[in-house]
Amino acid sequence: MIDEHLITPSEMKWAPMTEGIDVCLLYSSAETGRWTVLFRAQPGSFFGPHRHLGAGEYYVIKGRMCYRMGEAAAGTYGYEPLDVVHDYTNFPEYTELLFTNFGPIAFLDDKGDVASILDHKLLEDMTATAV
Repeated sequence: MIDEHLITPSEMKWAPMTEGIDVCLLYSSAETGRWTVLFRAQPGSFFGPHRHLGAGEYYVIKGRMCYRMGEAAAGTYGYEPLDVVHDYTNFPEYTELLFTNFGPIAFLDDKGDVASILDHKLLEDMTATAV
């Protein structure tokens, strides 16, 4: 049985994920591969091409995210199915995003090949020494 989980704002640890985007791991499961994070994205930051190897859900807390589905402003909920590919996801203004993925995300290179994998274990490692 999994223990209950509670993280207060003072306990949140932020780690740089990519240029202009920090991540705070709220929950991860080695059993299922599911993970929930908060992203803080600076204006002009972006995620490059990626494929969802598990379905994902997001909620825009503050700011704006633009991607192939359109513009997701504060208050927007979105669902991203298994195997969906996003060519470019950008943040034109400061954005806070709650995101849960039910498996890894594969970041792709210019040829469409897997360049790196973001999963529960990498997020745990990234945030283990975060402040």
